[in-house]
Amino acid sequence: MTAHTIIETHDITKIYGMGDAEVAALRGVSVQIRSGEFVAIMGPSGSGKSTLMHILGCLSQPTAGEYILDGEDISHLDVAQLASVRNRKIGFIFQSYNLLARTSALRNVTLPLLYNHDRPLSMQEGDEKGRLLLERVGLGERTHHQPHELSGGQQQRVAIARALVNDPVMVIADEPTGNLDSRSGQEIMNILHELHEQGVTIVMVTHDPAIAKHTQRTIHLIDGLVAEVIQNGRHHEQEQTEAAHETV
Repeated sequence: MTAHTIIETHDITKIYGMGDAEVAALRGVSVQIRSGEFVAIMGPSGSGKSTLMHILGCLSQPTAGEYILDGEDISHLDVAQLASVRNRKIGFIFQSYNLLARTSALRNVTLPLLYNHDRPLSMQEGDEKGRLLLERVGLGERTHHQPHELSGGQQQRVAIARALVNDPVMVIADEPTGNLDSRSGQEIMNILHELHEQGVTIVMVTHDPAIAKHTQRTIHLIDGLVAEVIQNGRHHEQEQTEAAHETV
């Protein structure tokens, strides 16, 4: 079955300021990401990667251009409409975890359910879903632990479970290993690989080439433009093998 397109942008631009103070963070970015892909966005400071992430994540609007998310043109939605799309269709994993202090792991995971008015769940249903997701990331025994009682790697696992709770069409991971030691970072990447193998679409922003190589392809931004797109490692080899089989 052919994967459908989750993200499609056409000549996205983003300009900050006015007149002589104008700064073009994005200068015509066109990208496509299909369902089930694991893609990295890389670039040096000032390249526009964070701006692109904010637009793809429905956290801000482009100045011009078209952004189609899961078949819906959201280029011109207002703030409230973007928030609704964001909560329904996107899960976020942040470098700094962004968990609520003095709140249990379970309650952190189920928090987005409070804002999902399209598919409301009872508290019992939400708690059961939250527990299953915590088990999925290896924290089934930590449901009642608060963030200060968890390691950095465990906190990021809670954040991953939270990102999945609304069954998003894609997950955006912003430097997900940036605050972790190498061992914890590898554990988080292993979880992301498992999610990808289960069909989750993941867009990861990173400055680390070694982390980017975990993905299927890397979109490199420079000065607000796509400089190149690189196919990565064993994922690329797997795709070539599958394509060869299809032509036999």
